[in-house]
Amino acid sequence: MACYLLLNGPNLNMLGIREPGVYGSESLAAIEARLVQKAQDMGVQLETFQSNHEGAIIDRIHGAYGKCDGILINPGALTHYSYALRDAISTVSIPTVEVHMSNIHKREEFRHVSVTAPVVVGQIAGFGSLSYELGLIALHRHVSPHAAAGPSEA
Repeated sequence: MACYLLLNGPNLNMLGIREPGVYGSESLAAIEARLVQKAQDMGVQLETFQSNHEGAIIDRIHGAYGKCDGILINPGALTHYSYALRDAISTVSIPTVEVHMSNIHKREEFRHVSVTAPVVVGQIAGFGSLSYELGLIALHRHVSPHAAAGPSEA
């Protein structure tokens, strides 16, 4: 069974509380539960991890080497300045899809740049928590091009 890793960066543990006008009212736990179920429907295992610490996220990326077939990541603010995170993604060469709940290109100027985007397969932004599901489908299609994304996909 294929294995994917869902990583969430700083402050995403506060989803549902943090700026609901931007990020909605759904908690990270609810998003993760939905994604784990969707992954099971696709026939893959999804591991989840969130940390407010850059090094812990990098350690999980390194730990995925040789174990995981793909990574789905919402780096949070690390998107805009973490060259260490960028290097970790590049180093392991695991297909990675970057997701953002808000459209980072319509927000403050400093959010327009993603230092991680050049080393990922693609980026999905601006669809709220649906960005995670779209990212999972895109990752799965990239890793297993002949696989269906699951029974709920029309």
